[in-house]
Amino acid sequence: MTSSAFATLFAGFLLLSFGLRLWLAWRQVSHVGRARATVPAAFADRIPLEAHQKAADYTRARLAVGVVELTAEMALLVALTFGGGLQAIHDAWSQQLPSGGLWHGIAFLATLSVISFIVGLPFSIWTTFVTEARFGFNKTSLAVFIKDLFTAACVAVVIGLPVTAIVLWLMAASGANWWVWVWAFWLSFNLLAMVLYPVLIAPLFNKFTPLEDGPVKTRIEALLARCGFRASGLFVMDGSKRSAHGNAYFTGFGAAKRIVFFDTLIEKLAPEEVEAVLAHELGHFKLRHLWQRIAFMAAMSLAILALLGALITEPWFFNGLGMSANDTASALALFLFALPVFSFPLTPLGSLWSRVHEFQADAYAARHAQATDLVSALVKMYRDNAGTLTPDPLYSAFYDSHPPAPIRIARLSAS
Repeated sequence: MTSSAFATLFAGFLLLSFGLRLWLAWRQVSHVGRARATVPAAFADRIPLEAHQKAADYTRARLAVGVVELTAEMALLVALTFGGGLQAIHDAWSQQLPSGGLWHGIAFLATLSVISFIVGLPFSIWTTFVTEARFGFNKTSLAVFIKDLFTAACVAVVIGLPVTAIVLWLMAASGANWWVWVWAFWLSFNLLAMVLYPVLIAPLFNKFTPLEDGPVKTRIEALLARCGFRASGLFVMDGSKRSAHGNAYFTGFGAAKRIVFFDTLIEKLAPEEVEAVLAHELGHFKLRHLWQRIAFMAAMSLAILALLGALITEPWFFNGLGMSANDTASALALFLFALPVFSFPLTPLGSLWSRVHEFQADAYAARHAQATDLVSALVKMYRDNAGTLTPDPLYSAFYDSHPPAPIRIARLSAS
C-alpha cells in the first residue's frame, strides 16, 4: 500500500465514523423529543410525565455536549495526523532527548496524553457543573473536582509512566516477536489491576464503609448463601458526594471480589429491590460473563498487537498519517489514534453482546429473587437517574450496553 492510499483510506473511515456518529445523535435527539409529550403506556402508572420529560431533556442535553466534544476530538485527530502535529511534537522532544530513545518515547506519549486531557477537560467541567447541575444530579464541589483531577494525574504518573516505559522497552528489546511479550505483560498488568484496584486505587477517590446490619444486609447475605457466592466484603460507597445517580457493582475477582452499593441506591430502593439488583449483578459472575470478557480482551489484544507488529515496519503507515519518524513510540501513538477510527463500525457487535449478557443476568435474577422486585427497582432507577424510556431503536442498537427499558421490563414481567 502507498502512503497516499492509506491516507485516503484513513480519511474515508474518519469521515464515515464522524458522519455516522452525528447522524445517530440526530436520530436520538429527534426520537426522544417526539416521544417527550407522553409516557409510554407500560410505564404510565409508575413514571410521572414530569420525570419522563426530565429524562428526555437530560438525554438531549448530554448529547448536545457530546456532539461538540466529538467535533473537538475529530479536529484534534486531524491536526495531529494530517496537520503534522504528531511530527511537530516528536521533533520538539528530539531537541531535548535522543530521538527514538526510551525517554524520548515516554515524553512524546505523555505529551499526547496531556493534550488529549486538556481538550477533554472543558467538556468534563461543563457536563459536571452545567448539565448535571441543571438536572439536579451534580453534588461535586469545585474542591472535590480539583482533588479528583490531581489524584487521577498522580495515579497516571505513578502507574502510567512505568507501564509505558516497560511497553516501549519490550518493543525495542524483544526482537521481531516483541508483540507477544508486550501482550503477555499487558494481560498480566490488567489482571493485577483488577485485583489491586478495589483496595488501592478506588479508596483514593471514594470512601467505602462496610454495609451496616439491617434488613438490606440480611437479605443480601441470604441471597449470597443461596447462590453459593463468597465476597471479601459488602461496602457502601459515598457516591452522593459527587452525584445523585445511584448504582451497584462488583469489583475485583477471585479472593478480592467486593460488592459495592452507592449510598444513593441504598437510600432510594427497598431492601427487596436492592436484593434483586444484586441478584442481577451476581448473574454476571455466576454465568462467567467477566471471564468471557477477559478471554475476548486477551484474544483481541493479541490480534491487535500482532497487527501493529506488521505495520511497524511499513513506511506508508507512518507517512500516510503525517509522520516521517518511524520509531516504536511513533508507531504506538499512530496505532492508538487510528484503531478507533477503523474499528468504530464494529461497535454494534460489542453492544449486542453486552445486551445478551444483560438479558441473561436478568433471567438469573428472576430465578434467585423476585422478578417483580427487579422490575420495581429498574423503574425507580430509570426515573431517578433520568434514563430515557424511548431511545431511538437504531441509536440504541448501535451504542447501548443495556436493553431499552420497555423491552427489558416486558421480558422480566413475562418471566
